[in-house]
Amino acid sequence: MTAKASGSPGRERETYRHGDLRNALLQAGIALAREGGPEAIVLREATRRAGVVPNAAYRHFAGRQDLIEAVRGAALAELARAMEAELAAAPKDGTAADAARAGLRAVGQGYLRFAREQTGLFLTTFPFPNDVRAEADPDPAKAGPGGLNPFQLLGAALDRLVAAGVLPAARRPGAEFLAWSAVHGLALLAIDGPLRHVPAPFTAQLGQRLLDMVEQGI
Repeated sequence: MTAKASGSPGRERETYRHGDLRNALLQAGIALAREGGPEAIVLREATRRAGVVPNAAYRHFAGRQDLIEAVRGAALAELARAMEAELAAAPKDGTAADAARAGLRAVGQGYLRFAREQTGLFLTTFPFPNDVRAEADPDPAKAGPGGLNPFQLLGAALDRLVAAGVLPAARRPGAEFLAWSAVHGLALLAIDGPLRHVPAPFTAQLGQRLLDMVEQGI
C-alpha cells in the first residue's frame, strides 16, 4: 500500500487491519445495487465508498463481474428471506391441502413484494444468463435462514402440494419453471414494462389473480 484514498487517510489501513475489505466492498456493491440495479455496480465507486484506492478491489474481486456475482448472491439471500417471511405468516390452520396452497401463494407473494420494494436488488438477482441447474445447488451465500435459495423455496412449496394431494406427481416435473415464469414476468412488467404506469393497487390485484391462476393451472 503506497497510496491512500483521498480524504480518508486512515480508512484504508483500518479496513486492512480488520481484514474486512472484501465485505466492505460487497456492502458497497449491495448499496449500489439497491440504488440502481446491476448497472450501478461499479468497482471504482465501490472502492470509493469503502475508502480505499481502486486497485485495492482486485485483491478480493477479479473484476466488476466478480463483484456483481457476489452482490447477486447477497440479493438472492435477501429475496429468500422475504419469501420465508411470507411463508412464516401464511395460515397454518385447515387441511394439509389448504396449508400447501397457502405456502405456494406465500412464496409468490414474497417474490412480488421484494420486486416492488427492493427493485434494484431484485433486478440484480438474475442480471445475466445463468445455468438454472446451478440454482438447484445448495449455496449458503444465496440462501435464507432456512438454508434454501428462492428457486429451492419454490420447489419445496410445489413438493408440499404433491404431498398434500393437490398437485399430481406426474405434473410436478418442471412445474417450478412455469410458476417462476408467470410471477417473474409480472414483476418485470410492473418494474420496467407497460404496467409500470399502472396504479400500485391495481398491480397488486393483478398479482393476486396471477397467483390464483398459478395455483389452479399448475
